[in-house]
Amino acid sequence: MSTRGGTLPAPAPTGVPEHHARPPARLPPVVYALALGTFLMGTAEFVVAGLLPEIAGDLRVGMAQAGMLITVFAAGMIVGAPLMAMLTLRLPRRLTLMLALGIFAAGHVVVGLGSSFGLLLAARFLTALATGAFWAVANVVAADAAGPASSSRALGVVGSGAMLANVVGVPLGAFAGQLMGWRGPFWALAVLAVAAMALMARCVPHDDGGGGQQTVSVRSELSALRSGRLWLALAACATTTGGVLSAYSYISPLLTERAGLDAGLVPLVLVGFGVGALAGFLVGGRIGDRRPHATTIVAAAVTTVLLLAICLLSGYAAPTAALVALLGLFGLGANPVLISLGVRYAGRAPTLGSALVVSAFNVGTALGSRIAGYALDSTLRATGPAVVGAAIAALTLVPTVAMAVIQRRRSASRVVAHHA
Repeated sequence: MSTRGGTLPAPAPTGVPEHHARPPARLPPVVYALALGTFLMGTAEFVVAGLLPEIAGDLRVGMAQAGMLITVFAAGMIVGAPLMAMLTLRLPRRLTLMLALGIFAAGHVVVGLGSSFGLLLAARFLTALATGAFWAVANVVAADAAGPASSSRALGVVGSGAMLANVVGVPLGAFAGQLMGWRGPFWALAVLAVAAMALMARCVPHDDGGGGQQTVSVRSELSALRSGRLWLALAACATTTGGVLSAYSYISPLLTERAGLDAGLVPLVLVGFGVGALAGFLVGGRIGDRRPHATTIVAAAVTTVLLLAICLLSGYAAPTAALVALLGLFGLGANPVLISLGVRYAGRAPTLGSALVVSAFNVGTALGSRIAGYALDSTLRATGPAVVGAAIAALTLVPTVAMAVIQRRRSASRVVAHHA
């Protein structure tokens, strides 16, 4: 099947696990190149979480209002992923990735120079449009390169770039923001994005775009919207990410005001979250190729328990820091599996399926972080975001269990039909 000028491996027959094929020993180099790109994207999205006090003080806005820089980024990705995926159907994948990085760099230059909060919001939105386009195409390129037997594994590696951002990029950005001003990390991201453009030119395989098949390709992509299981996967993407990032977006106030942690130690807790998330992405991707539905259900249940524990133990620094690390491990560990399921359930529309997955993750991020901002200003104060996160994370059990039930029924029907 062809999309964006490349050929994707045919999806496994409905209900037949893709892991029945023999996975390759090594993933193609392009998967790791794309992971470096998502490292920049992940750092850009969440570096604000470690710089909220500095940004709010410099721009003379409240902490919850400064958190809008996270919310508007997520909103831009919601719009940008499917919109840019459809608008660039005829462009070669490599060119799309490079253009996305160029716009990403320009947006960060504006943030580095701007003094108006409204201008910064607009620049973050523009940057997010480019990020959404990059993520959507990167997922398809990685799945295409790895093949169906290793798609979750490859997507886990690509996604681990964003998780590595939480280990290295976000904490380094927080440290740099404290030492040289909060604008410094954004200038660094702009420079690194330009360097990443050269890497994409070298590593991403050449393709010639959609040629004259634009109408057929768009029609094929839109056919994904008829898949009920795709919508269940999208719902799970939104709630699992919304639950985790409701708490994570405002983790600094929780750690300093409630747990009594020194502000200088907050980046170390962010490192713990990032290490957990990185391990979760890599392990979750491997397990998910064998047991996708069990992985998503267990991750959702454990995440809910962890967020409730953070609410109850947030007055104690050491237990809270440990729970935040575990939240990264379990809260985001099922994401590569959900991405793989979303692309698979989209059938002949992998590009739009991938883009909708990116949008769904960011619907959860935008709604979760916004509701958490209101909770932060409520009587719940610093624990409010974690309370909101626990409620949203619990909702993930609905679509994940539904997907597992549908899969079991389909498997049972095939067994009956085989023996008939």
